[in-house]
Amino acid sequence: SSKIRNVEVQSADGVAILEDCIGFSLTKTISKVEERLKKGVLPDCQDDDIFPRVGNEMGAEAQIRFLKAKLRVMQEDLANIVFECRKKDDENQNLGTRLKDTEEENSRLQRTTSLQQSQIEKYKMLSQEANKKTERLQQEVTALEKVLQ
Repeated sequence: SSKIRNVEVQSADGVAILEDCIGFSLTKTISKVEERLKKGVLPDCQDDDIFPRVGNEMGAEAQIRFLKAKLRVMQEDLANIVFECRKKDDENQNLGTRLKDTEEENSRLQRTTSLQQSQIEKYKMLSQEANKKTERLQQEVTALEKVLQ
């Protein structure tokens, strides 16, 4: 029922590139769909198939080459995403290790600070006792000086 029109096909490394689909990018298409979903606009079911509109007019071999090309692009995208995920996992692991080390260092420093606080309190008490003793001795010296005069 639909007319089949004659579509020019260029070949690049055994992959068909339709002139009408040269600007087609899977990444752009996915981004557009994601944007529409974020806005709450659901995609039309008519445009929901794998091929661009012109794809229905392709022959079986051209469709296979087109799908293989799309598959390669998707595999490259997947490989890039997997690489980025592994890189982020490594970074997360390194940050987790650094966080653990920092928490241990913080704990150690808190213990040291607590110990130093208790030593400060101890030395304050010793200083107060020494001041009281000095004051008492000073009073004795004053009393003895009065006795000598």
